[in-house]
Formats: sequence, C-alpha cells, structure tokens
Amino acid sequence: MQEEFDKEFEVSNINNKEQFEEEVVQHLNNPVTGIAAIKKEYLGAIRNVKQEGNKFFFSDGSSSVEVRVISDQIIRVRLAPQGTFLADFSYAVEEVDQKVSTFSIKEIEDAFLVATNTITCKITKADFLISFIDNLTQQVTSSDASSMHWEENADFGGYYVYATKNCQPEENFYGLGDKSGNLNLRGRKFVNWNTDAYSFGWDQDPLYRTIPFYISIHQNKAYGIFFDNTFKSYFDFGMQNHEKTSFWADGGELQYYYIHGPHMMDVVKRYQSLTGTHQLPPKWAIGYHQCRWSYYPEQKVRELVDGFRSRQIPCDAIYLDIDYMEGYRCFTWNKKYFPNPQKMIKDFANQGMKTVVMIDPGIKVDDNYWVYKEGKEKNYFCRRADDYFMEGHVWPGRCRFPDFTNPEVREWWGGLYKELVEAGVAGFWNDMNEPAVFGAGTFPNDVRHDYDGHRGSHRKAHNIYGMQMVRATYEGLKKIQQNKRPFTITRAGYSGMQRYASVWTGDNVATWEHLKMANIQCQRMSISGVPFCGTDIGGFSGEPDGELFTRWIQLGVFSPFMRAHSAGDTREREPWSFEEPFTSINRKFIELRYQLMPYIYSVFWEHHRYGFPILRPLVMLEQESETNYYRQDEFAFGDKLLVCPVLEPGASSRRVYLPKGQWYNYWTLELLHGGSEYVIDTPLDSMPLFVKAGAVMPESPVMQYVDEKPIEEVWLNVYYADCEVNSFMYEDHGDTFAYEQEVYLEKEFNIKGDATGFTIQQTIKGLYTPNYELYEFRIIALPFNVGKIYIDDREITTFSIDERGVLRFKSNKNFSRINILKG
Repeated sequence: MQEEFDKEFEVSNINNKEQFEEEVVQHLNNPVTGIAAIKKEYLGAIRNVKQEGNKFFFSDGSSSVEVRVISDQIIRVRLAPQGTFLADFSYAVEEVDQKVSTFSIKEIEDAFLVATNTITCKITKADFLISFIDNLTQQVTSSDASSMHWEENADFGGYYVYATKNCQPEENFYGLGDKSGNLNLRGRKFVNWNTDAYSFGWDQDPLYRTIPFYISIHQNKAYGIFFDNTFKSYFDFGMQNHEKTSFWADGGELQYYYIHGPHMMDVVKRYQSLTGTHQLPPKWAIGYHQCRWSYYPEQKVRELVDGFRSRQIPCDAIYLDIDYMEGYRCFTWNKKYFPNPQKMIKDFANQGMKTVVMIDPGIKVDDNYWVYKEGKEKNYFCRRADDYFMEGHVWPGRCRFPDFTNPEVREWWGGLYKELVEAGVAGFWNDMNEPAVFGAGTFPNDVRHDYDGHRGSHRKAHNIYGMQMVRATYEGLKKIQQNKRPFTITRAGYSGMQRYASVWTGDNVATWEHLKMANIQCQRMSISGVPFCGTDIGGFSGEPDGELFTRWIQLGVFSPFMRAHSAGDTREREPWSFEEPFTSINRKFIELRYQLMPYIYSVFWEHHRYGFPILRPLVMLEQESETNYYRQDEFAFGDKLLVCPVLEPGASSRRVYLPKGQWYNYWTLELLHGGSEYVIDTPLDSMPLFVKAGAVMPESPVMQYVDEKPIEEVWLNVYYADCEVNSFMYEDHGDTFAYEQEVYLEKEFNIKGDATGFTIQQTIKGLYTPNYELYEFRIIALPFNVGKIYIDDREITTFSIDERGVLRFKSNKNFSRINILKG
C-alpha cells in the first residue's frame, strides 16, 4: 500500500506530502469514492505495436493506446484501459482525418517514433510516456509527467481518466473558452460543467459553456491540447504542483488532440479545422441589438422601436424575452400583450427592425399544449433510469425536456419554428439550456440520452445538451428559411457549437469589474474557437451609471456580438436612458459600428473561410515578447484595428502598448511607432483606437440599420506605409447562402510606398456584382506632395487635399493599379 501511495503522490499535482495524505484519507472516508481513490492503474511497458493506415496501436498486453495522424500538425491520442475502444464518435469533430503529406513509424532503442513532416510523437517503451517534438528545432513541446492512467468507477461503470504532463517553468496557458478572471491561465484550476451562473464573479467556475481546448506557449513555441471528452472535466495549469499540468474527466475516453503551432494563430486555425468555424451570419446580425427581460406589451415595444428611429440611433434588432409567450409556453404568443404579432413584426420590419425571440428547452406539462402533446405522443422527452420522464420546474412550472441528442427529436424541434418564422421572426435565442432546472440546478445523473445512437447518461450528455438544442434550431431554420442564413444564439454549448450559434457571456453585473471581465472573456472565447461572442452591455443585473454604460457601449462596438440587455428588476437602459451627454456619445459609437461595417463583415468572412479569430489578444500579436503574456486590456479586431477600451471610472487617460510596427491614431491620424507604451487621452467621448500602417480600411455611410439604403460608393481609407501591406474586403448579398456558389467578392489590396511614390493594387475574385460603381479614396499621411495620379495608366486630374492633409480622389471599383507620384 505504501508503494502505491508513493506512486500516487509522485504523479499528483500536490507538492506537500502531508496535504496529499490528508486528501487521500478524506477520499477513503467518502462513501461514494471509497478505496478506489488510491487504486489508479497505469500503462505498463509496450509489448506490441500494430499499424492500420494512419493509426498506430500500442499495447502493454491489456490496455491499448491509439496514436492517429490527423494532419502534418495534428496527432490524436486515445486510451482504452481494457484494450477495447469506444465508438469513434464526436459532436465536436465532424471529420477527423485531414490531409497528411507523409507519415512514418520508426523504432529506436528506447522508444517508437510516429512522425509527420512537421512533428514527431515519441512513445517510450518502458513507461509509455508520450511526448511531442518539433522536427525543425528538435524542441520537446509537450511531454508526459506520468503515463496516462485511470481508475474504475464502481458506481456508474467506465473509468475516471487522467493525463499529467510536465509544466515548464516559463510555460503559459490560454483558451479554455468560457472562464472568468485573467486571460493567462497559469497557476489556476478549472472545472467544465455547463452551469447557470447568475451574476457570476471574478474567477468563479464553472460557467455556462465547456470548451476543453487550451493553448500553451513556451520557448516561443505554441501548441494546443483539445481534450474531446463531454463528461465533467478538469484542468490544472500548475496550481497544485507548479511542475505539472493535467487534465482528467469523470468518465468517457481519454482522447486528446495535440495541435502544433508554432504560432498561436496556427494552433487556433488548426483547432478550427477540427471543430469548424462560425457560419457567416446575416449581415444585420452584426449590427446593434437591444434587449431586456422583458419588453412588453406591444405598445411598449413600438415605443422602443420609434425611440431608436426618432433619435437617429442605429439599431437592427429588438428582442422579446419569455414574457411574449402564453404562460412561458414556447412557440406560443401571449395574445393579451401581443394581439397581432404578425402585423407588429411586419411594421417593425418596415422600419428596418428585426425581431428576435427567446425559446427555452423546458416544455410545460399540459395536455392542452400542442408542443407538449406532440412530444409526449412521439416519446421525445428525456427519461430517467427507472423509465419515468425527467421532470423539473423552470419558468412555465413543471416541465419535460426534449432529448436533443436524438436526431429524430432534433428534426421535430427544428420544425416547430415554422409558425414563428412565418410570422416574421428573424432570429432565435436558446436560453436555459445548460440545462438549468430550478432548485436542482440541472438534470439528475441518471437521465438517459440517445446520443445519436451511442447511448449515455446525463453525465455524458450534460455538456453537449445546449449545443444539440441550438443545432436543432439552426438546422430547422435553415430548412424553413430556405436560402436565408439563420441567426441563433445559445447560452450553453460545447466545442463545435460555433457551427450553429453565436453566444453571449451570460448574466453579468453592472460593475467596472464586469466590464474588465467582459473584455477578457470575449478575447478568450475568440481564441477558443467561438468568435461570435458578446456581453450584456451595461450588465444584466445591477444599475450602471451613465459613464459605465457608455464605456461598455464603446467596448461593445468591438465585440463581435453587440447587444445591450438587462434584468427586469433594473431601470430600463436604452442608449438614451442616461440623457446628455451620454446619449450623443452612445449614438456616436453605435454609428461607428455601422461606419466600420464593411471592415467588420470582412473580418467575419476571414474567420468563416480561413479560421482566423476575430479578436486577437496582444500575446497572439507578439508571441515572442514575454511582457505580453499577461497583457489583457487591449486586443486587435481583425488584423488592422487595435482596440484599447477604457476600463476605469473617471479615467481621463490610459496607458497603451502598441505592438511593433507603425500605428495611426484613428481619431487624430497621428503616426506612432510600435514596441512602446504611450499615455493616451481618454475623454468620455473617445477611446484609444489605432489602425495599422498600410491598412486599407473600407467604410460606409452611417445607416439606421444594415442596408437601409443603397451604397453609392465605398470609402477606402488608406494609411500610408513605406513597406508592402495587404488588406482585404469581402462583399456579398448579406443574408443568403449564395456565397457557397462563389457569389461573393474577395478583394485584396496591396499597397507599397516610398519617398517617390505610392502604389495601390487590387485583385478581385468571385461572382457577386455590387450596386455601387465608385471608390472614394482617402490617402492618409503621404510623405510627399502629390504630382500625378494614374489609375490603370490613365492620369486623373480631379483630386484634393483636405485640411488634415488627406488626399481624396475617386476611382472605378474594378481598378487594377493606382500610382501616386511625387510632385
């Protein structure tokens, strides 16, 4: 027993032996875990090896490990404690194998080496330790501290599964999706169990979503680990033992993907190649949205819509929370509050305002309620182990809950949206889908799920329940709306949920601390593969003052999902609620969102098509600089805008770090050199915003809603640089799937400047034809006087220099080359 104890202490994350002994005693006295706590089993020496295509199987005689080459930079590892693997099924990863140039296996004296052109997976013979090596530098990027291990779960069957890896002294960790607190995860421990975390706090864990994917950086090399396990899982980034990092789960397989960099951007893009990118949303969904729990009755909502239009504050969508329903029954209308919803929604649409409504998973137990009656007759609701229906109380009272892991149920659920769509509803918000249950918190563990034919208890299905609900919603809407892109939001989810929905960070609080947290959470979600993310602007609970709300609006302009939302027991908070000067400042920044819409939409396309995160922390911009490992206030939106929100009350200035290169102050056009910190003035009507030198930034006229009026010409703001820089603009119909048939335009602008001239080249691909014919160029900070301008070798003489020294002229939209020559 002492030998077993010593071995457990050696691989644990606890430095102090007395502390470890105390925890073991507590575990032994626990009637649930009992003696099993000290009976972990470990892989022994490798006895045989077998290859099947891109899969390599290693066995110690009883247990098996599969090492599967997914691509040149991705390798998957799976453990079967008794030698038999579970079915190879994942809700996160739709297609496992990718393109591999070449791979091989080689036996050396003490190990086997499975290699691609880029990386090598080394498995030692004697102790089954697995490590990953960069072929170019021979640097070991990730290595086991102990072999993979497990312990039998006597109560539920299956195994607790564990992986423990070495944590380098200078190693730092990022990602893991929906977590509060600091961006850098080093020295912290986390639990993944989707939880309704009302008014959550700094470092509170767990929260609403499970994304078991992290990124590590050490010695300027990045790699990622994606632990594709839907059970309750845990991650320790050197908290209990600073020399070890570990991840484990309460059941399922120990299955993880090693994803090589060497840059953070590479890791994120390759993770997205596994789990998918966000579908291109309808363009209106990227506008400003207004929400509250709840806006009703109809007259109140009409006044709200009129309030935006009369005050000339842009807005694209108004939300109806649960009070629009009849007794909180989903897919119904409260006819007292909304006697003619179809006419109301049509009137809003005529004003350019979309309507979004909430749908929850809890279906009221009521034989007179058509949704319940259908679900009951078709046996679509979840059952417990003793075959009784799972029932719990949520907003409607006693409810049953569909099993969204059953494809037949998903098909049915998706079809339920038909009447709401026909009434004109444009978007749907799936809430309470952790799943949340009043009192109990969530479903009991013994609830059974179909799991797409792979059967499992709620322990297995809990973390993917919300994802499968919004999947059913998205797929149903895609059929009902035909060629129109669905807009969906989900509160809960798992890796891969970005294929179906946008998200927000949940029920936050109107405090400055939560404003800081909102900034970090959206960055973290973006690099964790969930880019279309926002926060409840102003805070869901509590009462913001005008300054806090306005600073939150400013941050919201550069949140991919921009929505204000508040609880019903708070004062109403529209952009004009705090009167002047706040109304004018809020209008100015919401207008900025619409002015930058061509750039923002292009960044969304770059994510969807190429896997780039929308928000990029400073550590991703300058991975080689250790001083950036803990910077978290600033971020890039796309690759051309640097955003530095104001996060302190009463701040008249703030310190800003600019990454290497040259940057222009968006407001003043002042050129600043990167690699340094600056103190920037931050009056309430401004926030630090910088544009990368060489950028071609497309802008459009301010509109009250997306596509309010035809664009007659696109403004191209070109920021001079004395080096070659590429920029990108994307255009399409804005709300259809025609882009899948190449009915879009990808425009690439290449600029290059020196002391004698400045060149702009444009290349275009795609089949879309925009309505406008002209660009208006605004060339900023040319270092010489303009002599001549040639557009495709034709000289133009109509140009001007404004009071800020900005060169202005127009060209046709299809030009190939512009030359601006020194006078």
